Amino acid sequence: MVTLKKSNLILWMVMLITGLGSVKLMAQEPLEIGKKVPLFTLKNQDGKEFQLSKQIGKKKIVIFFYPMDESPVCTKEACAFRDAYEMYKEANALVIGINKGTVESHKAFHEKQHLPFDLLSDPDNKVLDLFGVKEEDLGNMVLSGRETFVIGRDGTIVYKFRDFMKGDEHSKQVLSYLSSK
Repeated sequence: MVTLKKSNLILWMVMLITGLGSVKLMAQEPLEIGKKVPLFTLKNQDGKEFQLSKQIGKKKIVIFFYPMDESPVCTKEACAFRDAYEMYKEANALVIGINKGTVESHKAFHEKQHLPFDLLSDPDNKVLDLFGVKEEDLGNMVLSGRETFVIGRDGTIVYKFRDFMKGDEHSKQVLSYLSSK
């Protein structure tokens, strides 16, 4: 009787581990154009909650995932979005930056670079994983990826761009897409 319970327990544990592995793999699949955006709630640089569900339908939403505050490429990327912010407003688009940095780190970066949009803190990279943004292996370190998504008013992905080393190119590509629509 004990052997049967042990084997059932082992079988259950194997199924649980295998199942969790599948969930992780599904979460890592990149979001493709036409897919519904996963809803999330994160804190911005001021510690206030940002709920994506409350923004869908109001404007197009531009979400750029970037590895870290204050790195040279990430600063160029954020500043490119900042410098083009009026064009995003004209295109009726909301811009949001996301990475695993803390609220405090985002606040300092936001103030130093005079960013006119929210930076959201995703400390465990859960939202990054939901969007399927892949990590970059740089040999001596692994950084979270750099990818930008445009979400239409209907809540679906309408455009995406990925280039890890050309942070400032993200804003150019998104603006090019938005101006063609």
